[in-house]
Amino acid sequence: MRVVEAIEKAKGSPLFSFEILPPEKGNDIQSIYDTIDPLIEFDPKFIEVTYHREEVEFREHPDGTIERKVLRKRPGTIGISAAIKFKYGVEVIPHIICGGFTLGETENGLIDLHFLGINNLLAIRGDNLPGEKFFRATKGGHQYTANLIRQVMNLNKGIYLDEELKNTAPTNFAVGVAGYPEKHVESPNIQTDIKYLKEKVEAGADYIVTQMFFDNTLYFKFVALCREAGISVPIIPGIKPISTKKQLLTLPRTFSVSIPEELQLEIDKCVDNKQARQLGIEWAVMQSKELISKGAPVMHYYTMGKSDNIREIAKAVF
Repeated sequence: MRVVEAIEKAKGSPLFSFEILPPEKGNDIQSIYDTIDPLIEFDPKFIEVTYHREEVEFREHPDGTIERKVLRKRPGTIGISAAIKFKYGVEVIPHIICGGFTLGETENGLIDLHFLGINNLLAIRGDNLPGEKFFRATKGGHQYTANLIRQVMNLNKGIYLDEELKNTAPTNFAVGVAGYPEKHVESPNIQTDIKYLKEKVEAGADYIVTQMFFDNTLYFKFVALCREAGISVPIIPGIKPISTKKQLLTLPRTFSVSIPEELQLEIDKCVDNKQARQLGIEWAVMQSKELISKGAPVMHYYTMGKSDNIREIAKAVF
């Protein structure tokens, strides 16, 4: 079922969803199940699976030659998505990214997803490679998410890269995109960011899920600005509970988000991470209840590979 169809079917009742990370290399699928199992009782409508771009390392050998070595650190998102779909019977939303893929490789991945009956996607540009200040598309790949979405929409029409392919069939993908209540770090201002977001919606995206935020007024303002710009698709808030004192520094640095002073002062009072984690749960519960009371269609949680705190939030909210 498409995300927008599930929202319409709920008729105003808030839905529950969450995002998981592929495990680090060396861990097996049980580590994924251990994250998901505690949350199944809350009837998640969707489970997002992130994609982490392969890293490239250049190694110089004694004879002076340089070898380009691709380092893969996590198992494939497609395989994980299929395992989740068929074990739990829940709709899975794998991330598809621009970085690291040619158009042909993207098409092949989409063909695999279609074959598996995975028809919901989240299209994002992806991160820069380590050491790169700016995003650089793979040769023969997409620089912009809007173009990635257009490729997906072409497949939905049965248009493949090779027009001479035989026995092709149209796909049935629904696509979501990311939104940034505090603007994307590379955008000069929120208005420009929303202009590009609207381009993605016009390319075919039918819902938006936001980056994490800790002040609900940021989400409400973001939704209002999107509506003023003519963006009418559902906008799903993304929530990440703080779980350690150190995250007061690491979350803003990593995700370019702000921490409200009130939350920061309360976390500073915590004597250890156990107290900080409990405070993070309470803050996320407060956020969730307010968002739901004001009509947010889905509560989407970022697990970061741990679900015990998300379970406590869900128990209090759903």
